[in-house]
Amino acid sequence: MSEDKKPDQVVFNNKTQRYDAALKPYATNVGAPAIQVHGNSTWKNRNILKANKQIQAKYLELKAEYDKMIQELEYNNLVYNSRYNFEPLVGETYFLYRDKKDQPFLSIIAPSDCNFDYIGSFQLNSEFVWKKVDES
Repeated sequence: MSEDKKPDQVVFNNKTQRYDAALKPYATNVGAPAIQVHGNSTWKNRNILKANKQIQAKYLELKAEYDKMIQELEYNNLVYNSRYNFEPLVGETYFLYRDKKDQPFLSIIAPSDCNFDYIGSFQLNSEFVWKKVDES
């Protein structure tokens, strides 16, 4: 055995050139009990489940917001592609109907005042986006 090489049971720090067994946070002698980690898998599994639930909840929240945006986009396209012969005013409510050829048209006439095939009520906001008005 060379002079530089110490036996396995001797705790010698080559960087500091000191014996530092007493400074270690764990037992270093041969008769010390083995270091074993207990309960780590239970902790991991519990936290994996928590993390997965949190990520899934965030995903569902984002998906619901995405679905809402897609629906708003479809309504906006439907109204802008409909037929109308006037310039809509921001903040006013207009009514969307289908004609006999199943083509959408926008009107100022409320559904209670006519017998057209009613699709929905829409309002033009300040960003010139058509928003569906809740009919509660």
